[in-house]
Amino acid sequence: MDNTAQSHATRWQRRQGPLDALLAEAGRALQVLDGTVAHDRAYPVGPVQADDPVLSDAESRHAAGLMRVNHVGEICAQALYRGQALLCRDERIRGVLLQAAAEEVDHLAWCRRRLDELHDRPSLLNPLWYAGSFGLGLLASRAGIPYNLGFMAETERQVEEHLDGHLTTLPDQDRRSRQVVTQMRDDEIGHRTTAENHGAAPLPTLVRGAMRLMSRIMTTTAYRI
Repeated sequence: MDNTAQSHATRWQRRQGPLDALLAEAGRALQVLDGTVAHDRAYPVGPVQADDPVLSDAESRHAAGLMRVNHVGEICAQALYRGQALLCRDERIRGVLLQAAAEEVDHLAWCRRRLDELHDRPSLLNPLWYAGSFGLGLLASRAGIPYNLGFMAETERQVEEHLDGHLTTLPDQDRRSRQVVTQMRDDEIGHRTTAENHGAAPLPTLVRGAMRLMSRIMTTTAYRI
């Protein structure tokens, strides 16, 4: 190709704009919601074994309710971080947010697989949870880097508390759910620590309280729907 042809090709090469980024995020959201998004790490407990304890119907329903709540929590965290990353202009912090979002995808896949094993389903309201959390992420991104990281740290802190609570209420013999939840909790601790180490600012009390209220509504609803 001569220089003139190369010049024309460069001139007509389409630039990626904000609309392209939004369309890419919409495609990503659809993959997250239908369970086809690719994940990296293997399921922590492997395939079901013949000697795995059998849960009663009541135990199975309770475990499924908790895993559905956990799945919704990961939907929300995934959307929040990707919303924040979309408008983040600091490439280093954007990388922190996207790395956390990628690890939340692993959690999504694990929760969904455990729900399948329990013969249950994810929340029917997942599209609503995703859209609301993505919008919150876009708003949070305008608060500046320290508060962006503060949202991440506070989100992970509240998720840790939920997971610790689930470990106290899951049936004792449900070793598979317990292993999944334990690994998720350890990862969330790592995400919180990463945010704090990168300069997360404490959120105002009112914001933290609003997040807890939203979380309470989500967990109560997702346990059943």
